[in-house]
Amino acid sequence: MNIRSWLALSTLGLTLSAPLGVAQPLSGYVDATSYLSSQPEYLSWLELRSNLKDNFDDICGDTFCEGDYSNIQSLRFQCSVNSGTGVIGQCVWVFAASNEELDPSTGGISVQTQTWTCQSPLASGTTLTSLLTALSGTSPLYATLPGTSTTLYDGLVDCL
Repeated sequence: MNIRSWLALSTLGLTLSAPLGVAQPLSGYVDATSYLSSQPEYLSWLELRSNLKDNFDDICGDTFCEGDYSNIQSLRFQCSVNSGTGVIGQCVWVFAASNEELDPSTGGISVQTQTWTCQSPLASGTTLTSLLTALSGTSPLYATLPGTSTTLYDGLVDCL
């Protein structure tokens, strides 16, 4: 990875958790970042996560971010991958929000927090490669998931 790419990732708050090209275990599950073995795959994964966050931010105020928790934030989209087959074990998208109440007589602020762990509605046997291909582009939130007729958005409706 060249220094320009590394700096771009750093400004997004993203880092490489394992060096590319490091041998993977023969079996068992690893996080998606550790599974990827080439720079193009890794950059596709980072782009997917960035685009999902952007897609969520674009719709938050008109959909999920109403009521007590109007500041829901996407924290991370993460997948486990079988290191031998590339089949995804599970993908989750984690969100957090807060609601603050100011007491005008004391100046005190009370805070209620909420987190959500939304499981992605993936078909059994979905590979990380097929997921990256299906969700490439600027609107992965609305792309049909491989082997299904659903989207990640559909999964959020059931979760948030």
